[in-house]
Amino acid sequence: MVVVKKKEHFWSLDTRETRCRPSLVMQVWDNDLFNPDDFLGTLELQLSNMPIPAKNAKSCNLNMMNSVSQDTKMVNLFDCKRVKGFWPFMNEDHGNQVLTGKIEMEMEVVTKAEEAVRPAGRARDEVNENPHLEPPNRPETSFLWFTSPWKTFKFIIWKKCKWIFIGILIAVLLGLLIALFVYAIPQLLARKMVGV
Repeated sequence: MVVVKKKEHFWSLDTRETRCRPSLVMQVWDNDLFNPDDFLGTLELQLSNMPIPAKNAKSCNLNMMNSVSQDTKMVNLFDCKRVKGFWPFMNEDHGNQVLTGKIEMEMEVVTKAEEAVRPAGRARDEVNENPHLEPPNRPETSFLWFTSPWKTFKFIIWKKCKWIFIGILIAVLLGLLIALFVYAIPQLLARKMVGV
């Protein structure tokens, strides 16, 4: 529990003590240049009782955030000291929870002495020192479909619809083979009957 002490009013003499669970709330916003920023999704984690993160992005879904389910395994960050994995961002759409993104994150609880030895991002210092993170590998080319259609096809369409395309290709080849067979059989039968 986190204990928060504050005065209820400006003129209050006594401070009020409130106990609440420590939580981490993250939001994702689309940073538009001309339009107002769009809210994409949120993730709220109760640090003393949060779901175990997914090991990879494919297994990260909204079901892991359902604390009512018996399948959901929970972890206390203050007991295990370090957690790493993927968590889903979600948003409400017509009363339903919608998966709007995924985040790979590593959280670590350190003591004040450890923090003094290994500080992380004080003021304008570099933030990626403990643990050291490499700069993100961002592609130099864009994913706009009209500037690079092959890249869009490869990374977006082919990844999701690969087996559909392969199935259609096999069906077309089989159809052509059957059409050739049907086209060639009458000539072969006529030649056999005539004896040529």
